[in-house]
Amino acid sequence: MRVEDLNIDFAGRQGTVPAVRQVSFDITGGESLGLVGESGSGKSVTALAILRLLPPQARLTGSIRFETNDLLTLPEEDMRHVRGQGISMIFQEPMTALNPVMRAGDQVAEAVLAHGRGDRAGAWQRAVEALRDVGIPDPERRARDYPHQLSGGQRQRVMIAMAIVNRPQLLIADEPTTALDTTVQAQILDLLRSLRQRFNLAMLFISHDLGVVSQVADRVAVMYAGAIVESGPCRSVFGHAVHPYTRGLLNAVPTLHTDRSQPLRTIEGVVPAGAALPPGCPFEPRCDQRVPACTESLPPLVEVSDGHLARCPVAIGLQPSAVGKR
Repeated sequence: MRVEDLNIDFAGRQGTVPAVRQVSFDITGGESLGLVGESGSGKSVTALAILRLLPPQARLTGSIRFETNDLLTLPEEDMRHVRGQGISMIFQEPMTALNPVMRAGDQVAEAVLAHGRGDRAGAWQRAVEALRDVGIPDPERRARDYPHQLSGGQRQRVMIAMAIVNRPQLLIADEPTTALDTTVQAQILDLLRSLRQRFNLAMLFISHDLGVVSQVADRVAVMYAGAIVESGPCRSVFGHAVHPYTRGLLNAVPTLHTDRSQPLRTIEGVVPAGAALPPGCPFEPRCDQRVPACTESLPPLVEVSDGHLARCPVAIGLQPSAVGKR
């Protein structure tokens, strides 16, 4: 999949509010891309745009190419075949995403029947197999349980089973480990890694947790106020962060060597509201390295090393002509 120059605006009573600006990235077969950022940075909106699940007041421009199709112009009937079959999504909060009055197996089987794959008996059998694939013990019995009879980790596994039962090429995981304790979180991450290898899944992994992303992603894109400010291989971005925002996020993460007697390091200021974005770099009001050029317009993404891009004229020495622009 290739996303190019994606812009998303929402029409409101006080005018048009930008939610995503100039977002571009690609994911190849079997690859995992981590999308990182604070709450409200545009991560989930980008994911919902890929599946065309945004409300009618959303206005999208750019392109989202999946295989040979542009999903933004694909007829709705064709888009229904893409959802759940070509691209699947694990939504946040499995307790609210699952239907509380349907058995777990029925909900997984429903995903099979929605794409006309066999009769109800066959769909039920495939649902049981999918529950087994995601590591639920005694899947024949647990398939007959309702969501409230399952633990948080088991509910998340049911959500993953729904997403993989039709063997999609791309899996979008939106905060799949939120609200899970550390042990269960590690189990879910191990499961996702295993499924990627077993089914050659491409994955868009959305999270605000840098540590989690570093464990599951091959590449990472850091979002701030609707724009990708830095992207590249995980080792390059986390080991040699260029953008001041990325460095601020990494510095705020406590480590085993953090002095517990000192307060944690934070990024001063707050994320700007969508209706009040600065004209230039969105991080400029909070940045201690800003220069006049940062206030003029949204900087381009510039390649600072092999596959590593940043949207910061200060960090690249104000010499964008020396490297490639994206």
